[in-house]
Amino acid sequence: MRRDSRLSRMLHVLIHMDRFGGAMTSDMIARMLDTNPVVVRRTMAGLRDAGYVRSEKGHGGGWVIIRPLSEITFLDIHNALGNPSIFAMGVAVEHPECLVEQAVNAALGSSFDAAEKLLLERFASVTLADLAADVDQRWPTEPDGKWTGPGSIFEHLPQSGDPE
Repeated sequence: MRRDSRLSRMLHVLIHMDRFGGAMTSDMIARMLDTNPVVVRRTMAGLRDAGYVRSEKGHGGGWVIIRPLSEITFLDIHNALGNPSIFAMGVAVEHPECLVEQAVNAALGSSFDAAEKLLLERFASVTLADLAADVDQRWPTEPDGKWTGPGSIFEHLPQSGDPE
């Protein structure tokens, strides 16, 4: 079963966008995530509708963050992505009349609910600014504050002569 990595990917994108300091096109983001720009636009639309990013048209346009990272939590992004399921596992419902299945589902269901509640509470307490501070400690920077080294967003930008 494939895992839903949209939360992780969007947190990744938003930190890069913030450190990039300007508009990033869907093509740039798609290159960074190794995906299609249509997927990027569809996903970013949820963040736009929730008020975290906006798209700018025209030359030099693209996606920009419109809220400070300190005002955006992991839970905010999770919600903007449509509240994807936290767990890939669930309860069986093949024989709802079976008393054993009912007992198993009750025990697992309450455990899943408690774990999800705890995780969402944690998501609500961690901001993108917290994440960015951790990244900043790990990443070498130039004097202008831009990240350098492998994995830098600047590796994903078109080089002069590359088609946009």
